[in-house]
Amino acid sequence: MIKVSVLGYGTVGSGVVEILRENADIITKRTGEEIVVKSVLDLRDFPGDPVQDIIVHDFEEIKNDTEVQIVVETMGGLHPAYEFVKAALESGKSVCTSNKALVAAYGPELLEIAQSHNVNFLFEASVGGGIPIIRPLKISLAPDEILEISGILNGTTNYILTEMTDKGSDFDSVLKEAQEKGYAEKDPTADVEGYDACRKIAILTSLAYGKQLDFEDIYTEGITKITDRDIAYAKEIGAKVKIFGSSKKSGDKVSAMVAPKLITSSHPLYSVDGVFNAILVKGNMVGDVMFYGQGAGKLATASAVVSDIIDEAKHVNVNMKTLWDHEKLALMPLDEVTSKFLVRVKGNRESVQDAVEKAFGKVTPVDAGFDDEFGFVTEEITEGAYAGAAKQVEVINKIRFDA
Repeated sequence: MIKVSVLGYGTVGSGVVEILRENADIITKRTGEEIVVKSVLDLRDFPGDPVQDIIVHDFEEIKNDTEVQIVVETMGGLHPAYEFVKAALESGKSVCTSNKALVAAYGPELLEIAQSHNVNFLFEASVGGGIPIIRPLKISLAPDEILEISGILNGTTNYILTEMTDKGSDFDSVLKEAQEKGYAEKDPTADVEGYDACRKIAILTSLAYGKQLDFEDIYTEGITKITDRDIAYAKEIGAKVKIFGSSKKSGDKVSAMVAPKLITSSHPLYSVDGVFNAILVKGNMVGDVMFYGQGAGKLATASAVVSDIIDEAKHVNVNMKTLWDHEKLALMPLDEVTSKFLVRVKGNRESVQDAVEKAFGKVTPVDAGFDDEFGFVTEEITEGAYAGAAKQVEVINKIRFDA
């Protein structure tokens, strides 16, 4: 019998307890061991819920419980999650977590501690919710050099952009609707400004190249500047606007970015709409591989956590090495990254086209029916070249193309 403690009885934590209870028979068969939740840490009590019988309020009880072999961290945030996870690993317990902030900030350190104590630190649910991506990246794609990772990594922003595209609604209206439906938090900043996706692509990129990529070093742009006019231009050229977290290897350099991108119907992620997420990984041998599913939600995320519990239960006292060193991954300077851009500038075509072509060179005009601005698509240029050209005209907005 494997005994587990869960830190936090919120959405994901309660989902983990539910899955371990409801699917106990199948989990036991697949693990070869019965997995039992011995304790749940929470500041609250839950009268009327069977979990109340195993609620504890002091982490020290769990840390010092020699029967507990696996600790599940679903508290979220950095502190005290970091201190609790570190202490659990140092006390010889394996840990799995759904906490992307924790993994992005302390991944290499916690993996190192786990290895030195012959236990495991797993985090499948930290990226993509219920979508398997961490384990495939570490194991299934291990023979490949990863050339590119590109993902729709946040269900809230994908839902907002889908609604804006399908219904012609403005950003503020769709955000309010998403909050009412529970797709967006009361404070949606982490989602709509791209910070959530940024942490996720930092984790995936670090795993792909075995070195630490700090999320603070990734250029991040949210969707708050996307308007119904941007959507109209996108439709005019047969494209959709999606926000991507992406990283790409060019020679011996890696670039990384979170930003809205334009994709056409030939792109594998074109049909990923609503609250769904998808991640496209390009390997030098396997080619393109896509992972698709619910990127959040109680049971979807909890299912990924339980998959880690099962893996750890099968590897008691056996560390499953993960290559992710403290050494920082050197990013290509943003100015050197290339892209095509859809650009909107103030002024009608007749009055500004000469200035636009002088600044940007050859462009392809796009007529979305607006007389007070000029929209166009550039050739592929560097970010540095774009920035220089943009200073010479009055830019309303720009959106990159996903190559």
